[in-house]
Amino acid sequence: MNKFEQLGLNESLLKAILDLGFENPSEVQEKAIPLLLEKDTDMVALAQTGTGKTAAFGFPLIQKIDADNRNTQALVLSPTRELCLQITNELKNYSKYEKGINVVAVYGGASITEQAREVKRGAQIIVATPGRMQDMINRGLVNIKNIDYCVLDEADEMLNMGFYDDIVSILSDTPDEKSTWLFSATMPQEVARIAKQFMSAPLEITVGTKNSGSSTVSHEFYLVNARDRYEALKRLADANPDIFSVVFCRTKRDTQAIAEKLIEDGYSAAALHGDLSQAQRDGVMKSFRGRQIQMLVATDVAARGIDVDNVTHVVNYQLPDEIETYNHRSGRTGRAGKLGTSIVIVTKSELRKISSIERIIKQKFQEKSIPSGIEICEIQLLHLANKIKDTEVDHEIDNYLPAINNVLEDLSKEELIKKMVSVEFNRFITYYKKNRDISTQSAGDRRERGDSEGREFNNNGAVRYFVNIGSRDNFDWMSLKDYLKETLDLGRDDVFKVDVKEGFSFFNTDPQHTDKVMDILNNVQLEGRRINVEISKNDGGGRRDHNNRGGRRDSSRRDGNFAPRREGGFRSDRNSGSKEGGFRGDRNSSSRREGGFRNSSSRNEGGSERSSRRSENFGDSPRPRRSRRD
Repeated sequence: MNKFEQLGLNESLLKAILDLGFENPSEVQEKAIPLLLEKDTDMVALAQTGTGKTAAFGFPLIQKIDADNRNTQALVLSPTRELCLQITNELKNYSKYEKGINVVAVYGGASITEQAREVKRGAQIIVATPGRMQDMINRGLVNIKNIDYCVLDEADEMLNMGFYDDIVSILSDTPDEKSTWLFSATMPQEVARIAKQFMSAPLEITVGTKNSGSSTVSHEFYLVNARDRYEALKRLADANPDIFSVVFCRTKRDTQAIAEKLIEDGYSAAALHGDLSQAQRDGVMKSFRGRQIQMLVATDVAARGIDVDNVTHVVNYQLPDEIETYNHRSGRTGRAGKLGTSIVIVTKSELRKISSIERIIKQKFQEKSIPSGIEICEIQLLHLANKIKDTEVDHEIDNYLPAINNVLEDLSKEELIKKMVSVEFNRFITYYKKNRDISTQSAGDRRERGDSEGREFNNNGAVRYFVNIGSRDNFDWMSLKDYLKETLDLGRDDVFKVDVKEGFSFFNTDPQHTDKVMDILNNVQLEGRRINVEISKNDGGGRRDHNNRGGRRDSSRRDGNFAPRREGGFRSDRNSGSKEGGFRGDRNSSSRREGGFRNSSSRNEGGSERSSRRSENFGDSPRPRRSRRD
């Protein structure tokens, strides 16, 4: 007996469930469906991505819809067009035996006129993104004043993307007596505020621990120097030959750059971000679902619509600005009860974020070392041997065997095996033989797991510098950090703890950069004034050494003169990298563009890097090109 039959679903839905191959309901479905069918009520359901939330609200919603009434009875809001389309398709599959039910997707990037026409024909259920929905309401193209049900799917992500005002406006256009069902992976303050404002005594169900990570996902982090981040990504891919992964970057610019570099180095990769057209996005996702792409490099916003089975790894090439977003990323793997791995490539300056994530997901990370070249070669060799063993023979080659045997007849079995394996394997040996080991020392004592939120780790040998430029030279900590990175040709995370004062500043690097910092900066001129850099006695932690400030301030002078204020200074162009998703959706929308998001970069050291930086440091040497895997 199918366990869905015990949930109170009608025969037509059970028939569709049988066609879809569903056997047992997930925990969130088992808890939510009977409650939603039993009565009209508000509900808050907290469950991780990939736990079957669409079916949890989809089946009850379809059963409650009056198919004979062509008016809009339900609205489902979702954060991205990919997820919007995905939910629409699933609802259509669920309702395939329900005559007369029409589900319409409303999202940016497609004709608003055509979408309005479909709604007018009769759409009992509208699945929409907030930006496009608000636009259609403003234009009078849709009427949701009499709906019976409203579903907020991935509510935390919609709010994290900056749709709070749109959601409040949309919900204010709906009747008070409707039922509101809120589904979310986490329960941040803004989600709680929505629930309090628009819901009445909602039932609450929680799958697992509130805000926790999925038990089917293991979490690992790899500590590397910032300049080795890309090399680490390649090594992790090589150490997992069957990897089928989503690689997360913060910005569209990084996403495109990393994907292009991976392709150049012979990996099956592609980029997914908000600057792609809908046709391009559809093509990338089709290739990814068909496993023609093994490494999909994506931004957080673009990845919200990814619902692909059997993703083996999520790779956090860069940690998200908002720690809670990590839960959404890791939810791309370990779906439907299958095991998955979430990997974080982290630098010393980011280690404190690992502890913060652990507190949120209530799971521990396992620290691992980047595999050495020898280890990767061994893994690849055994993988190749197993691949040869498991290959099915196409007997079309039988006609060519006599000629092949003539070529190979002088080789012994052992020599033949060695040569055959070497055809594929030599490039790995050649590449890794000349490459250094990039594993850095263990995090060990660097990680302070104190109970206080946001606790900083100590400097662990980092060198603190004093430099005679500051805010009067039109620098803040971000622009000074960019200037130092560009001038010193250092990686993104090699300059940290930047503290800008009026006539001077402090910053840190690791000890190996000391000679470079002193040699280069002491020979650089800024607006005709020579920069002076010294190693500071101030360690950058806690209180500053106020007794030294007078002396330091004097040392920042040259002939008693400070450099004049400059128009714009050395700031890099902060607008050169558009925000993720900024151009997704309807360009004519009177509200925010579809997929736009709140800029969550904090104004403190360790916050997000601006996408306007010149380039990512991709590592030392290119990987030998290899044939794409099937």
